Amino acid sequence: MATELNNLSSYDPQSVPSGNGKRVGIVVSEWNSSVTGNLLRGAFDTLVKFGVSSDDIVIEHVPGSFELTYGAKLLIEKANVDSVIILGCVIQGETPHFTFVCNSVTDGTTQLNLTQDIPVIFGLLTTNTLDQAKARAGGRHGNKGDEAAITALKMIALKGKYQ
Repeated sequence: MATELNNLSSYDPQSVPSGNGKRVGIVVSEWNSSVTGNLLRGAFDTLVKFGVSSDDIVIEHVPGSFELTYGAKLLIEKANVDSVIILGCVIQGETPHFTFVCNSVTDGTTQLNLTQDIPVIFGLLTTNTLDQAKARAGGRHGNKGDEAAITALKMIALKGKYQ
């Protein structure tokens, strides 16, 4: 398991581009809010740590993970952001709902990345248990929100390199 080998919050600060002057959108699911709230705090704090002004972080909440891609699309179209981070948590249950939601968000994020002109960062936890989700939302495996924020800054810099 990849996370077993790497902490989501481990990174070389020297390798992280500055977010100074950048505007980042975050779309976060209200479902599993005890987990997604921690993901949001991780992403927000990491963006600020690397120079993004708190006034330049646009946060929108959506009811569930399925709605993340539509929320991202709205921020891309209306909020003048350099990147969008989606944050959600889907925990395996007894029905195929888990698979449908995870596939939909994955496909939707890929589609946005291929059709829009800004990077959309996948910060969706897809776990078997609540304990696994908590371990990846500020627990023993770090915080996927931190990782998503670092990824956003790196992808903004990559895009800037080719403009």
